[in-house]
Amino acid sequence: MQHFDAIHDSPLHIYDFALPFSPSSSWLCEHYSVELLQEVKVVKGALAEWGACSRTISLDNTPWSLAYQKGTFAIGFCSGQIVVHDVITGSQVAVLPGHVDSVRSLTFSLDGIFLVSGGDDNDVKLWDIQTGGVVKTFCGHTNYVLSVSISPDCTTIASGSRDETIRLWHVQAGDCFCVIDGFDNDVNSVSFSPTNHQLFMSASKANTVQQWDINGCQIGPTYEGSGLIFSSDGTHFVSWGGRVATVRNSDSRGVVAELQNPSGNFQYCCFSPNGKFVAGSADNTSYIWDITGSDHHLIMTLIGHTNVITSLIFPSSLISASEDNTVKFWQIGAPSTDPVTIDTKPTPLTSASIESVSLQVRDGVAISSDQAGVVKTWDILTGLCKASFQTPAKGSIWRDVQLIEGRLIVIWHQGWKINIWDGEKGEFLQTVDAPISSARGVRISGDGSKVFYLTEESIQAWSIWTGETIGKVELKDDPWLDPLYVDGSKVWVCFKDSQTQGWDFGIPATSPIQLSNTSLDKTHLNLIGGTRWSTGPCGIKDAVTGKEVFQLAGKYTNPGEVQWDGQYLVVGYESGEVLILDFKHVLLQ
Repeated sequence: MQHFDAIHDSPLHIYDFALPFSPSSSWLCEHYSVELLQEVKVVKGALAEWGACSRTISLDNTPWSLAYQKGTFAIGFCSGQIVVHDVITGSQVAVLPGHVDSVRSLTFSLDGIFLVSGGDDNDVKLWDIQTGGVVKTFCGHTNYVLSVSISPDCTTIASGSRDETIRLWHVQAGDCFCVIDGFDNDVNSVSFSPTNHQLFMSASKANTVQQWDINGCQIGPTYEGSGLIFSSDGTHFVSWGGRVATVRNSDSRGVVAELQNPSGNFQYCCFSPNGKFVAGSADNTSYIWDITGSDHHLIMTLIGHTNVITSLIFPSSLISASEDNTVKFWQIGAPSTDPVTIDTKPTPLTSASIESVSLQVRDGVAISSDQAGVVKTWDILTGLCKASFQTPAKGSIWRDVQLIEGRLIVIWHQGWKINIWDGEKGEFLQTVDAPISSARGVRISGDGSKVFYLTEESIQAWSIWTGETIGKVELKDDPWLDPLYVDGSKVWVCFKDSQTQGWDFGIPATSPIQLSNTSLDKTHLNLIGGTRWSTGPCGIKDAVTGKEVFQLAGKYTNPGEVQWDGQYLVVGYESGEVLILDFKHVLLQ
């Protein structure tokens, strides 16, 4: 993990970077010594042990908030974007666009299905992590939303704001059913008890900590503090204000520990998963205390950020975000030698089978659609997921997706119907009757105005926006499975005798015009074995030399879906994986 980014981006740098700069006590230095690899000059003693900071993720934006649940963590940025990452590799899992200003607070539901966010746009949003879509937006606050929390039964959301109120929201109905006001300053923190959906606590900038029921009635006394958070099992909570953080028993309210910050005022605190440790931050430094037993002592000081820490979370190790535009992972009690562990239980693949893939090079994206109807856009250059959407296109194997002037349009064939769905509005644009014959494929035209539908007998086109029939071509020969290639209003079909025929549907009030084979502008690289039910492996063949220059191998040999534009190859699999390959280097040879 210390050298993860270098290894991930440039594997050969293992020899130039990871091996020479691993600690002298590490397993790597022991087994890759100068005697074994003369070309690797290990810097003995340069670092005695692995450092406490095991990884740093550099970001292009300032992270304001963090949340963790079940192997993933989310970052809320000052730009309003939310990005969900895998906690092991740090790779992006989903991007959630929706807020238009800084995301101040994030929290996952206990089952990890939902994410709640609050931002400087005064809105509270509920997200579905599986689809990446907004389930509901809760509007009512008149100033920044500083803190959000969701009840353990996922029925209620509490939000605290700079407008000096707490609002309670019905998750199902989407309405605000209770407003708690009368605070003398910002409500910095709200937190539901993890074990009681009827109780939550709040902390305000006026240095008051209070407990409430979901009817807005205060329960018990008021304590001092401008921030608070529960332990994961709900047995304790920690409140902080100034240079003191106080850990209390949730039932008896007795003080368990009082922690003194050695360098300044507490900004954030959090519990370790087992409740034995409390982490806190001041300025750009984090501290960890052991609160077991009677000796509540400071065990670690974590130095590395160069600007103010904006958020802390504590899964298996501590993760901190900072205004220096980084997120850092900290090992608690870092070992002096690197342990080797083997996970004997395979991680199950949870993604649904990919049913369609498409390329939009002009927008720099590839688009995939899976069996569950989830559509994702992928950055061609980085391979990162840019956005994810839930659509109604479930079960159908004949479908296509395209971004048309920034609007996500999905088409699919099901039940003798062609369905056209607008992802921006979340509604059907059109539903048109399809010919009652064996389907071979559906595609959106390259100019985004038409739907092409291929059967064993014909090609038919409809307008995406009106549903009107634009043209139809009767086919004399049987086309191959899903071989539609589109360019603007033109469409080409491959037949079983390897011949290709094309038609132009773009001339109004006329029948589609047949094109010559030479009008299909293709590179000298051809896709082979790229149809849905190909028996042979998928690869790329040089039409000039006749040689195969590339072939998908191993478990990637036979993809379920393929799109090829002469330079980029995007491939989808039953496992839910999507591969994007760039053949520019081959074209330049």
